[in-house]
Amino acid sequence: MSITGKLAPIAVNFTLKDHTYDVLKDAILDMNIYAEDADLRLDERQMAQRLGISRTPIREALARLAQDGLVDIQPRRGVFIIRKNMNEVLEMIVTWAALESMAARLTAERATDAELRELRKFALLHSIEAKTARLSEYSEANIEFHQRILNLSGCALLRTTADGLFQHMHAVRKRAMGEADRATQSVADHMEIIEALEARDQNLASRLVREHTMRLHDHVRATWMRIENTSSDQAAAS
Repeated sequence: MSITGKLAPIAVNFTLKDHTYDVLKDAILDMNIYAEDADLRLDERQMAQRLGISRTPIREALARLAQDGLVDIQPRRGVFIIRKNMNEVLEMIVTWAALESMAARLTAERATDAELRELRKFALLHSIEAKTARLSEYSEANIEFHQRILNLSGCALLRTTADGLFQHMHAVRKRAMGEADRATQSVADHMEIIEALEARDQNLASRLVREHTMRLHDHVRATWMRIENTSSDQAAAS
């Protein structure tokens, strides 16, 4: 599994530098980088050929992605997608739980009835996907559900802080969703959270969101094998 197959040629009417960055970032976020067969090495030449552009905008995009903390540029070794180690993943989940727990408290207080109805409608619309083979679709919907709670909090700094964490949490949630029937549990948890929000019960909404995310923490800690940081082992072997 590698990033190259997810890339399509870029149309000439785009601002090349920015669009190349967006395309590569989206492709990285779409990968299951915690899969055992994930290919974390990025080949500039192959990506340039796939996109139909020169290597210069590829290099510029990779430099920006390195600033984002998504890739590691290792001189004379290559460029690798960053994969957090186990302790880092667990710390990210704890931090996300704290952020979204506060967001749920604020959402229960500030969101309009219409906004909460939309949240319920969204959750119900996508819940059926958790009962079918379309786990990839539900995984994306699950992630958006949590982002919506952050948005409904009305706290811009809370949202931007979570956004910085999201690009790494996205891959963690994506892998975990297909394990141990977590999708079915996720649907049940989401409906309980919505009911607490609709009841304007700030304490309950905050607690349910925190417990929901910490179940992910416990699942990862109990079932995931040791995770290597970045791709240093691959680099050393190359």
